[in-house]
Amino acid sequence: MSYKCSRCKRDVELDEYGGVRCPYCGHRVLLKERAPVVKEVDVR
Repeated sequence: MSYKCSRCKRDVELDEYGGVRCPYCGHRVLLKERAPVVKEVDVR
């Protein structure tokens, strides 16, 4: 999965056993990258 570090803003790839930590700065808060998709909902 693709994540972005909230401190240094670098892209981070996590593996299953690596833990949740940025390998560049050591920060533990990572943000999940989401697709820029806008959902449209029909309202009656």
